[in-house]
Amino acid sequence: MKLFIRGLTGLGGLLALWQLASLAGLFPEYYLPPPTVVLPRLVELLSQESFLRDVIATVLAWLIAIAIATAIAVPTGLVLGSVPSVRTATRAIVEFLRPIPSVALIPLAIVLLGATGPEAKISLAVYAAVWPILFNTIYALDEIDPLLVDTARAFGAGRARVMISVSLPNAAPFAFTGIRLASAVALIVVISVEYIAGGSIGIGRFTLDASSGAGRQDLVLAATLLAGLIGYLIDGAFVRAGSRLFRWSTPEVTVP
Repeated sequence: MKLFIRGLTGLGGLLALWQLASLAGLFPEYYLPPPTVVLPRLVELLSQESFLRDVIATVLAWLIAIAIATAIAVPTGLVLGSVPSVRTATRAIVEFLRPIPSVALIPLAIVLLGATGPEAKISLAVYAAVWPILFNTIYALDEIDPLLVDTARAFGAGRARVMISVSLPNAAPFAFTGIRLASAVALIVVISVEYIAGGSIGIGRFTLDASSGAGRQDLVLAATLLAGLIGYLIDGAFVRAGSRLFRWSTPEVTVP
C-alpha cells in the first residue's frame, strides 16, 4: 500500500509540473492541453459506452495474449533449460527471432491475419511477450542447485518428474517475474497495433481517430493517460500477487 501511495504521489507531482508548465506558456495549449482540461475529458470518456468498449477490447486482447504467451513460454523454457541438446539445437533460431521487433511484423500480420479483427494485435503481442517469460524461465533453471536435481534422480525420478517436481517450482518465481515484464510489453504492442494498423476497436483506434481530422489533443492525451493508468494498475497487481505467492523467494529481474 505504501508503494502504491508513493506511486500516486509521483504521478500527482508529474501532473502538477505539467499544469505549471502549461500556465507558464512553455508550450501551446492546442498541442498539449493542461491536466485541468485532459482529466475532465477522461472522466467524460469513461461515461461513454463506446469508449468503454474500446478499453475492454484492448484489455481483453492483452489478457488473451499474456495467457497464450505464458502457455507457450513456460513449458518451452522448462524444456530448453532442462535438456541441453534441445537448447543447443534451437539456440540459432531463438537468437534470430528474438531481436525482431513486433512492430516490424505489423505489415506481415495485416496481410496474413487482417487489420480489422483482433488476431493481428493478439498474435504480435504474444510474439513480444514470449521472450521475457522464456528467458526468465531458462535463467531460473540455470540457477537451480544441482544437488536438488541429483537427489531427485537418486530417488528414481525420471527427467519429466524432475522437471515437474524440481524445475518448475524453482522456476516459478522467475517465470512470474517474466510474465510481469511481458505484461507491459504486451499492452504496448496491443495499443500500437491498434493505432498503426487501424483496427476496428480499441484504445489505439480511438487515439487514431481523435488525432486525425479535427486533431482533438485533449482526447488523445486522455486516452494516453488511461493507457498508462491501466499499465500501472496491472503492474501493481502483479507485484502484490507475486509477494503473496512467492514470499519464500525474491528473484532478481532478468531482462532479455
